[in-house]
This record gives sequence, structure tokens and C-alpha cells, in this order.
Amino acid sequence: MSGHDADLLVLGAGPAGVAAAVMASSLHMKTVIVETDEVGAKVRAIGALENVPGGWSTGPALAEALTADIVRHQELGRVTLLTGRAVRVAGYDDRAEVALGDGRVLTAAAVVVATGVTTLSPGDVDWIDACEVGWLPPLWRAAAEDLRERHVVVLGADRPLGTWLRAHPGTKVHFSVLHPRSDSYKTDEVTADERVRLDLVERVTVARTPAGFRITAHHPVGGSHTFTVDTVLTNIGAKPAALEGLVTGPDGYCPPEVQHPRVLVAGDLKGARMQRIAVAMGDGSRASLAPYYQAQVVPG
Repeated sequence: MSGHDADLLVLGAGPAGVAAAVMASSLHMKTVIVETDEVGAKVRAIGALENVPGGWSTGPALAEALTADIVRHQELGRVTLLTGRAVRVAGYDDRAEVALGDGRVLTAAAVVVATGVTTLSPGDVDWIDACEVGWLPPLWRAAAEDLRERHVVVLGADRPLGTWLRAHPGTKVHFSVLHPRSDSYKTDEVTADERVRLDLVERVTVARTPAGFRITAHHPVGGSHTFTVDTVLTNIGAKPAALEGLVTGPDGYCPPEVQHPRVLVAGDLKGARMQRIAVAMGDGSRASLAPYYQAQVVPG
């Protein structure tokens, strides 16, 4: 790897990125992680975890564990954590290249891109009209104590709904979940929970009132109903945080099989249906193994 900044560059220090760096370090690969914020920044904001092996139940606890992993491998001298914003990635015959927002260019034998996804806002979907409201907090950030004994409108039936309910089985809360038909396949895991009322809608309008929010739900078969509530949370999914230079599919995600051989994508960036923390961890580890084995010289 002579002349490169690292054997492996890892973009993003979430579950997939940390797993990639830890695996690479364990194989004695010099690894540089590029992160704009802090290790586990997105995970740190998650209010409830339920299906992550190891008994993690909160995002901050898992984020601290990921941070400790990086510190341990930094002390071994095989991982460098670099604060910066990656803006472009490219693969060439002899190297992978990452351009940062401040003009720096890093090179390595390969790069694992684990930039993940960003939360959709109401303005990103066509079935919610909340232009006068602006940003609304996502369900996955909500702590149980903040919602206890409250009636909450949840816009969208994405997977975090089931995770939140399973993580807080004893929390008394009433969720009115307004969701489009495209979310219907995700609702099976929550239909038996008495704390949830599912409402299929064609369109939803959200407006602020002195007491909170006025919601108008328009139904697919016609007609609508309007009510007021003091808390509205979004649960409408995410969009890929794809960098310039990655090959994207029609949905904006980055299939691994169409990227340059030196550019490996891992975790949530690959597609929408496999977005789980445990899956991302395994996928990050797998991604860093590819350049390791590619570099091995097998005797003839």
C-alpha cells in the first residue's frame, strides 16, 4: 500500500463504519475513518433499541460502546479517526480516492462507504402537507418518558414504530398512526398492540394551533376528518446519503455490485429493506474483508 494514506479508508463512523474499521484493524490494516460528527452520532440520538444483539436498549449506550471500540484500536496504532466531510469518492486501477470538503484528497487501496441514510422530512414526501409547520421530530428519537400517557399522532408506519413499541412494552401511550398504502406491508408487527390505531390515508395536512396541531386526514375512499393533538412525530423513512462518484439505482441507493471494485458500500446505504443495526455491523465487517483477501498472495 506504499504511497497511500491508508490500507483502507472508511467513510462514516456509525455501526457499519465502526465494524469495518475494527475488522480491518484486527487484520493489521492501517485504517482511516472519516466522520463529520462523532462516532455513533446518529445512533446516539435513537430513543429505543430492541433487536440489537448484546442487550443494548438505548442508542447512547451503543454509541458509547462503538466509541470505546475505536479508542481501543486507535491505541493499538492501526486506526486514525479524521474529522472531515467526504464529498466525492472514486476508484481507479491502482487506488481508491476520497475528496474532502476542505480540499484534501485521501488515497488507499480501497474505501468502504458507510455514510448511511438521513431522515426524511415531511417536505420529502408527497402525501404530507406541513409546509407551514416545517420540521417535525422523528419517532425514533423519542424517549418513553416524554410520551407517557399521551395521545401522539405518528405520520408514517415505518419500521421504527414496531421497534419503539417492543422496546417500551410497559409505556402507556396512544399512537394514531396515519400512513399511506405503501407502508401497509410494514404494519403487521404492530396491529396487535392495543396502543396503536392504524389509519390508512391518501393525504394528511398538518397545521399549528395555539394548543398544538390540527390534523386533517384525507381517506383513499373519499372524505376526511379533522382533529387536534399536542404531539406529532414523523416515521416516514429515510433517504440514502450517497456521495458523488457512487453509482445509484432508481431509488437513490447504491447497489454494491455496480460500484468500482475498490469502492465498497456497506450498511443502510445499500438498500431500504435491510436497514437494521445488526445487519449494518455484519455488512461493514464483510466489506473490509474483501480488500484484505484481494491483497493476499496465494502461492501457485
